[in-house]
Amino acid sequence: MAELVFFTGTMDSGKSTLALQLDHNHNARGRAGLIFTRDDRAGSATISSRLGLKAAAVEVGQNTDLLNHVVQLMSAGGKVDYVVADEAQFYTEDHIEQLARMVDELSIDVYAFGITTDFRTRLFPGSKRLIELADRIEVLQVQTLCWCGARATHNARTLGGEMVVEGEQVVVGDTAVADEIGYEVLCRRHHRRRLTAARSGAAALSPDTLPFGAA
Repeated sequence: MAELVFFTGTMDSGKSTLALQLDHNHNARGRAGLIFTRDDRAGSATISSRLGLKAAAVEVGQNTDLLNHVVQLMSAGGKVDYVVADEAQFYTEDHIEQLARMVDELSIDVYAFGITTDFRTRLFPGSKRLIELADRIEVLQVQTLCWCGARATHNARTLGGEMVVEGEQVVVGDTAVADEIGYEVLCRRHHRRRLTAARSGAAALSPDTLPFGAA
């Protein structure tokens, strides 16, 4: 039976690396696949990993009909056994519905990869619909770490190293960016305190961060 599987984790947890590895493994066994992506940090129509791996992909636009794209390909004689959908958090709810229909109506395995919540800890629409529809949800076992060493659970947006909590939900950036809009993974405690790695050195010397009085 075909499945819709949602692989999720924070930024830096290896989602795109796993997506590329999964595509390689299936392809090596003679299965034909198709890769979709949206707003990858490496540019349009590309799926990229922070380890340096890249592959061509079909760029998903706001009005892209994913199901129709696959049907047209198959009608022209193409073979599609599985679909990899990377950066799935940026997909619309309609896109996710189309992925589910691929599974149910075309018996195609769909493997979606994405983060669940934005920099404000709110669910992305695409991720929310995937949680509602997926046959399985797999949380990646590669744990990312907050600057304090604790397990990172939240994605923070930063500007010049300072955490920001307002702005558009989708702004493409990278965890390697420091001087521009970037992203950093934090544990819940430090996300709530808006305490990034850049601020942690100064904050460690401030009695305001302590939960008790200090002489």
